[in-house]
Amino acid sequence: MSFNGFPDAALDFYDDLELDNTKSFWQAHKHVYESAVRDPMLALTGLLAEEFGTAKVFRPYRDVRFAKDKTPYKNHQGAFVAVGPATGWYVEIGSPGVRVGGGYYHAGGPDLARIRTAIDTQHSGEELARIVARLEKGGFEIRGEQLKTTPRGYAADHPRIDLLRYKSMALGKAYGFENLDTAALADRVRDDWRALRPLVEWVAARVDIVG
Repeated sequence: MSFNGFPDAALDFYDDLELDNTKSFWQAHKHVYESAVRDPMLALTGLLAEEFGTAKVFRPYRDVRFAKDKTPYKNHQGAFVAVGPATGWYVEIGSPGVRVGGGYYHAGGPDLARIRTAIDTQHSGEELARIVARLEKGGFEIRGEQLKTTPRGYAADHPRIDLLRYKSMALGKAYGFENLDTAALADRVRDDWRALRPLVEWVAARVDIVG
């Protein structure tokens, strides 16, 4: 399956879904989702798989069992290449366009402790700080769940206290609609995933891949 970008119909689909997030709308427009969203995402991730690994293309349905928002469908289509627990590369399309990212999107207690120990250690912590600074200089934005207080066991004046506060951390870019409907989009995602590789590999080396 060749990748030629995401057609404008993908954006129209999500614009309309935000106005009518119902089963009846979905059933009437499922063919648009499949041809304009799902199939191009499968083609894109398939093209990148040889270098980065097989992606999980997420289901479009929301888990509403414990959510206040009971709308049944996600307002974007995401895909994730995992190299560790919730650690890897990400790409999504929705009404705002395309965005990419990489990092760790959740860290359980033991994994978070390992990450923080590595941040606390001078050599590995400074390495991560350099990686993050280089990515931010390259236009990536840092996001993630961050404690407002100091993590237990660490000093408030720690030189990397901002990094230690993160419970999840990813750096990403929003492309908007640029190159959206062209094959060149794959090259852009590939280049940015390559730029994110040092971050992804830094985290993957510290989490429990097996457990």
